[in-house]
Amino acid sequence: MKRGKLDTMVSRNRIRLLQFLMGLVFFYLLFMSFEIPLVYRTGYGSVPDDGTFGFTSDTLPRPFLLESEEEMADKDAPRRPSDDTFLVSHGSPHRTPERRMREFKKVSGLVFDESTFDRNASKGEFSELHKAVKHAWVVGKKLWGDLESGKIVLQPKTKTENQSESCPHSITLSGSEFEAQSRILELPCGLTLWSHITVVGTPRWAHLEDDPKISILREGDDSVMVSQFMMELQGLKTVDGEDPPRILHFNPRLKGDWSGKPVIEQNTCYRMQWGTALRCEGWKARADEETVDGQVKCEKWIRDDDSHSEESKVIWWLNRLIGRTKKVAIDWPYPFAEGRLFVLTVSAGLEGYHINVDGRHVTSFPYRTGFVLEDATGLSVNGDIDVHSIFAASLPATHPSFAPQKHIEMLTQWKAPSLPKKNVELFIGVLSAGNHFAERMAVRKSWMQHRLIRSSLVVARFFVAMHGRREVNIELKKEAEYFGDIVIVPYMDNYDLVVLKTIAICEYGVHTVAANYIMKCDDDTFVRVDAVIDEAHKVQSDGGSLYVGNMNFHHKPLRHGKWAVTYEEWPEEDYPTYANGPGYILSSDIAEYIVSEFEKHRLRLFKMEDVSMGMWVEQFNSTKPVVYHHSLRFCQFGCIEDYLTSHYQSPRQMVCLWEKLMHQRRPQCCNMR
Repeated sequence: MKRGKLDTMVSRNRIRLLQFLMGLVFFYLLFMSFEIPLVYRTGYGSVPDDGTFGFTSDTLPRPFLLESEEEMADKDAPRRPSDDTFLVSHGSPHRTPERRMREFKKVSGLVFDESTFDRNASKGEFSELHKAVKHAWVVGKKLWGDLESGKIVLQPKTKTENQSESCPHSITLSGSEFEAQSRILELPCGLTLWSHITVVGTPRWAHLEDDPKISILREGDDSVMVSQFMMELQGLKTVDGEDPPRILHFNPRLKGDWSGKPVIEQNTCYRMQWGTALRCEGWKARADEETVDGQVKCEKWIRDDDSHSEESKVIWWLNRLIGRTKKVAIDWPYPFAEGRLFVLTVSAGLEGYHINVDGRHVTSFPYRTGFVLEDATGLSVNGDIDVHSIFAASLPATHPSFAPQKHIEMLTQWKAPSLPKKNVELFIGVLSAGNHFAERMAVRKSWMQHRLIRSSLVVARFFVAMHGRREVNIELKKEAEYFGDIVIVPYMDNYDLVVLKTIAICEYGVHTVAANYIMKCDDDTFVRVDAVIDEAHKVQSDGGSLYVGNMNFHHKPLRHGKWAVTYEEWPEEDYPTYANGPGYILSSDIAEYIVSEFEKHRLRLFKMEDVSMGMWVEQFNSTKPVVYHHSLRFCQFGCIEDYLTSHYQSPRQMVCLWEKLMHQRRPQCCNMR
């Protein structure tokens, strides 16, 4: 009996436990039925204890696929789990300012009070640069007003926009005609496969070089005898107002090279940034060296320090024993000599340019990423050389128009997404010039397609001033209206006044999108958006003010040369610590301080915008501590492994970097061959 009662009690306990568990399961399912739709609506998971966003701590390291434009258009911008930005972000601890307006602004909201400026200027409180700012602002503001009102219109063209140019199949110039054209042969339609150009010339006799950068090489040497010339294929029609890119730089140095030997140096240059030089010094090419269309990059020539013992006696005897016949080698001298006529031909092959001198192959230079044959629209020959004649043949007969329509793709997939209703984590302001149509289009088609930008978690905009050419401004206005990603800063553009665009970036980032971080970069800078946010979060773990980039410490102003800075412009001997201009990050409190000081006309201006930023951060740092973070991954020159930003990238290189990032799931440079 006792056993039966015990069994009955156990079975009742089991039933009660089972009922309790079923009740728990029911309440759990009920809870999840409300929770799951909430998660899908917000677009976020739970907020980690360390305060980072779910998308930076969890989602970003995984491989991702871009959603289609149709899918993006159907979705609302993801919302944050809390209205308090300090609970979900590493952003600055001060309260992020409210926006002045949330819809897209085509014109910068930067305030420049001309009347206040005039009153203070009469007291002698402003520099010449401030006065130049005022003049450029007044002229640019009026010009933009005329554009908006329709007073400035583009005259109709006689040709249709899509009509191609007609170009000669061959061009011949005598030496005097070449001199009359400032030693530039224009190739209207560029080059095509197997195009070739022949130059007949005579190197001049060596002369004493007075340039101190060249003449003083060793202690005790008063001067150096120099004889060299440069032949360059240039992209004459790429961007107005800039130095043309050197697609091929061919530089024979008969005398005056630092090695003391005759050499030939070849290279490329884009926006004053030279690539890795290929130096031919007369040595025999290695057996494992990469070739160009089966040709070695550098042929051998006779050197005065060559012992001619290219194989050991042991190898020579072994070859004799096995009966191997030795190929007869012909030693040629250096292909150029002072006062001796030469005939040089450069031809475009499948893999690179080939240069023959007096019928013999001398060098081959592989094509480098970012340039194509049609870009080579001019040939220049300068230096210690007399040119007798030039002949170009097998040239393309047609080329598309060089108007902005060549670069701009009016497709909805490249339009900027609308601004989100909430504050954003990162705002990226891109400095651009009015005529940089190709550069802006390349940015739209590359890193601006990042899913964080397409979903409006990160916002990016171009900042452009008024151009000196009417037709450029008209096309710029059309571009801004269509894509919705351009902010006009209404002043006449000038290199010394680029600093105004930087201030406008701060104003937009603080007042329009209310971002926690503001990043400035150039239109030839490739940005890894997710990695940049992660870098900022790592630095600002304590919630303080930050300044992140590739820092320069104790740099001194150049007092001579093209980039010289006078003592009136910068009286100090050292610059403040500053991040290189191609890419850096600020916390929003620093940006807000800069805008406030500018609008009160208390901000000191300097023509170098990156130095100016370092100066302003230093002033802010005197009242509130700033964390300076130096990282070489904000690459100043070209591209490096595991970059955060990559500078001096041509439009084709930008697209190449993006394709590598998408297909290989890791950052890889589009390195030169």
